[in-house]
Amino acid sequence: MRDNPKEPNTDGCDEEDLIRSEFDSIVSGLSLDESTPSTYLDELDRMDQSQGFVPPNPPTQTPRSFFLSARSAIARWLKRGYHEDDGATL
Repeated sequence: MRDNPKEPNTDGCDEEDLIRSEFDSIVSGLSLDESTPSTYLDELDRMDQSQGFVPPNPPTQTPRSFFLSARSAIARWLKRGYHEDDGATL
């Protein structure tokens, strides 16, 4: 074990030099070029827009047709039978 950290190893290399050379080899492979016209978030926005989902637009109802469809839905619900576990109460 070495007493002085600045003292070179037996093979002639300083530990700090070894760390620096490893760091330099890692950093040399990185590209710091930020000149791309779009970012990852821009690409995600484009993907969302390309899905092309169009929300449904049901036709408008008259008050009478709304009442009749509600009555029909309630009648179908009541004819089903067992209702305790469905979470709906009237």
